[in-house]
Amino acid sequence: MNQERVFKVLLGPHVTEKAAFAAENNQYVFKVASDATKPEIKQAVQVLFGKKVDRVQVLNVKGKTKRTAQGLGRRQGYRKAYVSLAAGETLEDFTGAE
Repeated sequence: MNQERVFKVLLGPHVTEKAAFAAENNQYVFKVASDATKPEIKQAVQVLFGKKVDRVQVLNVKGKTKRTAQGLGRRQGYRKAYVSLAAGETLEDFTGAE
């Protein structure tokens, strides 16, 4: 994977209460590109943070249907990844942790 793709795979941290609980168990949650694969996500985290990744789980979050003044609208969906780091590895500068 080229260097440019590494920066386009991870879009940012997904900061929620559930992500904060996952960070206590050495799992970190990221919003990722919709076409990102597990090996790409793993390599991007290893390159950008310099940490050893144990496993990656990805899921697609469907956009919610909402009522608007013009009728029904739909929010855009996104893809997120739960990244489990190897034992002894942590992301100190991660906003969802601690």
